[in-house]
Amino acid sequence: MSQVRSICVYCGSSDRGPAAHRAAARHLGRLMAESGIQLVFGGGRVGLMGTIADSAMQAGGRVVGIIPEHLVRAEVGHADVSELIVVANMHTRKEIMFTRADGFVVLPGGPGTLDELFEILTWRQLGLHDKPVVIVNLDGYWDTLIALIESMIETDYARPSFRDFYTVVGRVEDVIPALRAATEPRVAAQTARL
Repeated sequence: MSQVRSICVYCGSSDRGPAAHRAAARHLGRLMAESGIQLVFGGGRVGLMGTIADSAMQAGGRVVGIIPEHLVRAEVGHADVSELIVVANMHTRKEIMFTRADGFVVLPGGPGTLDELFEILTWRQLGLHDKPVVIVNLDGYWDTLIALIESMIETDYARPSFRDFYTVVGRVEDVIPALRAATEPRVAAQTARL
């Protein structure tokens, strides 16, 4: 998938996480901007969301935020991005993030990040898309998640092929190469079926 023009990044909205995670988000935002890759994100100014958006903007990148009306205050809608789309609900937010991205990257986060990750993986499992998904396992943050997926496979609640729906990298420097190395999507995105 040599042409990566737009990446959706799922990540935490908390400012309480490790400083190393904020540094990684800053670095990824800068790398995306320097590579001419648009950032699509949840539209908030707080947490890793705000960090990656600020970094990409400071490096001259294009940033598109999508945020529901009811979260504009809670996540402090990021009015300084290239484009801020305020939508009616969470489902519309996720759908627009999906349609505006060539691939997905998962940085550390909490329950909302897990929701987004598993939704995008489930959509891929159901054949609604085959855009690449990259999980950034900073300092082993996602080790227990990966172990959980392996447990699902071992107990036959997921097929071994589920492993093919995502790639795990340990550093943000490996994100863009991993996306570029991914196979071109063979399935047209089934947006009407989401």
